[in-house]
Amino acid sequence: MTGYSEEGISMFDMFGADVFSDEVMQQRLPKRIYNSLKATIETGSDLDKDIAEVVAAAMKDWAIERGATHFAHWFQPMTGMTAEKHESFLEPTGNGRAITEFSSNNLVKGEPDASSFPSGGLRETFEARGYTSWDPSSPAFIKDKSLYIPSVFFSYTGNVLDKKTPLLRSMNSINQEGLRIMRLFGDETTRQVIAYMGAEQEYFLVPLEHYRKRKDLFICGRTLFGAPAPKGQEFEDHYFSAINERVAGFMQELDESLWRLGVPAKIKHSEVAPGQFELVPVFNTCNVANDQNQLVMACMNNIAPHHGLACLLSEKPFKGVNGSGKHINWSIGTDDGKNLLVPGDTAKENARFLLFLCAMLHAVDTYPELLRAVISSSGNDLRLGGDEAPPTILSIFIGDEMLDILEEIEKGRDYNTVDKGVMELGVNILPKLPKDISDRNRTSPFAYTGNKFEFRMPGASSSTAGPNIALNTAYADVLGQYADRLEKADHFWDELSLLIVEEIRSHKRVVFNGNNYSDEWVEEAKRRGLPVIEQAVDAFIQYNSEKNAVLFTNHKIYTQEELDSRREIHLLEYSRRINIEALTMVEMANKNIIPDVLRYEKLLLSILRDKKDLHLNVSESAEYYLLTELSGCLNAFRSAVIKLDHAIGSAQASQDDLTACAYSYQDQVSEQMKIVRELGDRLEVLCDESVWSMPSYTALLLEG
Repeated sequence: MTGYSEEGISMFDMFGADVFSDEVMQQRLPKRIYNSLKATIETGSDLDKDIAEVVAAAMKDWAIERGATHFAHWFQPMTGMTAEKHESFLEPTGNGRAITEFSSNNLVKGEPDASSFPSGGLRETFEARGYTSWDPSSPAFIKDKSLYIPSVFFSYTGNVLDKKTPLLRSMNSINQEGLRIMRLFGDETTRQVIAYMGAEQEYFLVPLEHYRKRKDLFICGRTLFGAPAPKGQEFEDHYFSAINERVAGFMQELDESLWRLGVPAKIKHSEVAPGQFELVPVFNTCNVANDQNQLVMACMNNIAPHHGLACLLSEKPFKGVNGSGKHINWSIGTDDGKNLLVPGDTAKENARFLLFLCAMLHAVDTYPELLRAVISSSGNDLRLGGDEAPPTILSIFIGDEMLDILEEIEKGRDYNTVDKGVMELGVNILPKLPKDISDRNRTSPFAYTGNKFEFRMPGASSSTAGPNIALNTAYADVLGQYADRLEKADHFWDELSLLIVEEIRSHKRVVFNGNNYSDEWVEEAKRRGLPVIEQAVDAFIQYNSEKNAVLFTNHKIYTQEELDSRREIHLLEYSRRINIEALTMVEMANKNIIPDVLRYEKLLLSILRDKKDLHLNVSESAEYYLLTELSGCLNAFRSAVIKLDHAIGSAQASQDDLTACAYSYQDQVSEQMKIVRELGDRLEVLCDESVWSMPSYTALLLEG
């Protein structure tokens, strides 16, 4: 990789080259058509068919000029991944010739078969018809010679079958309620209040040749067995370390691919665990940022093999080292660039900032079960609460300075603009830096960091849509409550001051600036009345609770039926994933580990026979003791595998009751898998590496 493409043009100049961007639209669309399309994008107004026809023609010509031969409606079903069906621009004319065709109907609407996508009971399997519809708020792009058209997905009866539609609805709620607040503060110029998001994507890279030799990795995305390497992350020497040539080549190709797709990949670095890395993009609107994160994950998986690597996006691919998260940095701002989570220079701006800050305290304190549910998965259960991952209790870190300010306000004392002083670094040659309003707390699941909130609980493989739908809707609901009260006030500023004090007093229990890993915090959280939800199934069953149902239906994000379906899908996906992992574990045990151990036992027996033939005392030999321990451990291992097989059968037998089935996988199958793993890892330690057929943690993590 040289950093140049297309006849020496800098890759920086190629940013967005494969995107039907606003700039391209201005160049290719008549002004009237462009203005109408922009109004649709910004306000959600209907797009006239005649205008869509002109847009489709321009989009087709642009795509074909750039080498595209097909188009695809690109949508996000409830699998958490993306889906696409490619259709050629080619249209036979009947005389042995062909033309290119792409009408407004092709652009605006598609009809994929919906029968094989999860619906959670929203339709019968034989009801195959589903529709996709163009989402003009997210730009179309070209990838692998296809024009990708971001779309929503719904059933023949109008039920929502995707993650994008509720995300767009939640952003609309933010806009509606946010504008009410802005108007109360005398702002008549803001046209939109927008939820923004930036997703920090963590991932592992392992040698492809080792990846292919491990069934657990290429089937499940994580190791089901594996004794720890002699060196892990104890020295913290991998964090921000120099990047080796092979990984650097991968990162450069990834950057260039993403930049062409308009994804503003900004930062790349080594993470804490060996073989772990992170990519950080620039913020965008929640909808576009969600689409871009899907592209990031897809490009990572596709590009890694070009460099002899495999990319792992699982939340906990390796036991004993850090897992991978997807930190969602969330903020709220206006169409003219105001960040509403930043203190201002006037009393009015600070009052507005405090109101928007309190809204998040209120939202997280009121809907912790929902936020816990939308980040839950079997993989995240393995990650949360250990190896630098945040715990399962929802609390908010705001920093000592901000906490002091809120406490002063609660006591009725005057507050001023936050002192943006300087941070003395104690080294003469270094400059004085502006002091942030908030420090960082890596143990917190939800942290205010000076101009945004960082939601650190979501897992690396998950879609950002679920957490953003929940955050946006809960936050919009609180803003609506504020607006309802303040719009009725006879004296706005007096009522505002009273409201802020009441909000601090009512919801400060969710603020915690201490060590979230400590046992004391668990007990303190219980005393405060904060829910402690340890595992995924316990969270999933809260998804369609009465409180959450009222929230989502009031804002028209989901119907009750759609919300119930999400709970079913979460439970079913959880059970299926653990079922696959458990079956893979049994297969690896029977076809890899047990045969490997038997081969080593045979080798030890041969040595003992040779010693016995030489009339040596074998009962005190190292081989004898090793064989004895190995044999005992193998017997225990085989017994544990049999119990696991029985637990799988028992769980499968309860699949008619989704909740009971999921609990069976959580409480019986997963727990038995831990026992099998412990014994299997001990067998690996006891065996000579020459007989072990699976690449070790050392090979996977330290030879990349």
